[in-house]
Amino acid sequence: MELIYGTGNPAKFTVMEDYLKELDVTLISLNELSKAEEVPVETGRTPLENARLKAEYYYGIFHKPVFSCDSGLYIHGLPQEEQPGIHVRNVGGRRLSDREMTAYYAGIARRLGGKCLAEYRNAVCLLMNSGERYEYEGMDIGGGSFYLVDRAKEQKEEGFPLDCISVDIVTGSYFVDDGQLQCMASQKEGFVRFFRNALSGIDRMPAS
Repeated sequence: MELIYGTGNPAKFTVMEDYLKELDVTLISLNELSKAEEVPVETGRTPLENARLKAEYYYGIFHKPVFSCDSGLYIHGLPQEEQPGIHVRNVGGRRLSDREMTAYYAGIARRLGGKCLAEYRNAVCLLMNSGERYEYEGMDIGGGSFYLVDRAKEQKEEGFPLDCISVDIVTGSYFVDDGQLQCMASQKEGFVRFFRNALSGIDRMPAS
């Protein structure tokens, strides 16, 4: 089965493609499609609301099975009013570049003593057709907690700008040095379970 992955981030597409290779699924990138020049405005208040907005937007264009994901970042010890949540890249009304993101969150880690616990809360919305929708926002697709630190490691790949200041709690390895493998293994299991259930018709919800 072909599924359109509604993301413009090539790195995220590659990761998801690897996660789902054990399923009978072929992912289609927006870069392969000619009508996906514009991107939806993410006005949701939660990762799930934004994932739903994006999936509905792309389904409205292509009328083919499509899914989208969204994330929120939550940092332990940071006041609620400063939590990035779904606005990980947008700070003070401005969209940060990868380099600016790294510097900004390294600064937060510095304020909190050089490192701080953080976690991503992820959500996914899959639209099979106008009347069949599947959604999920469980902790297993978030990957678990990790440290944000104030010292960045050199990063070669684009698309995950916080990996160079993200460190595995158990091994102490930076995500850019494969320190995220344990988190990714847990996340992969969660996504595979979601898509296997969805493609089997389990947990079906009415589409709005």
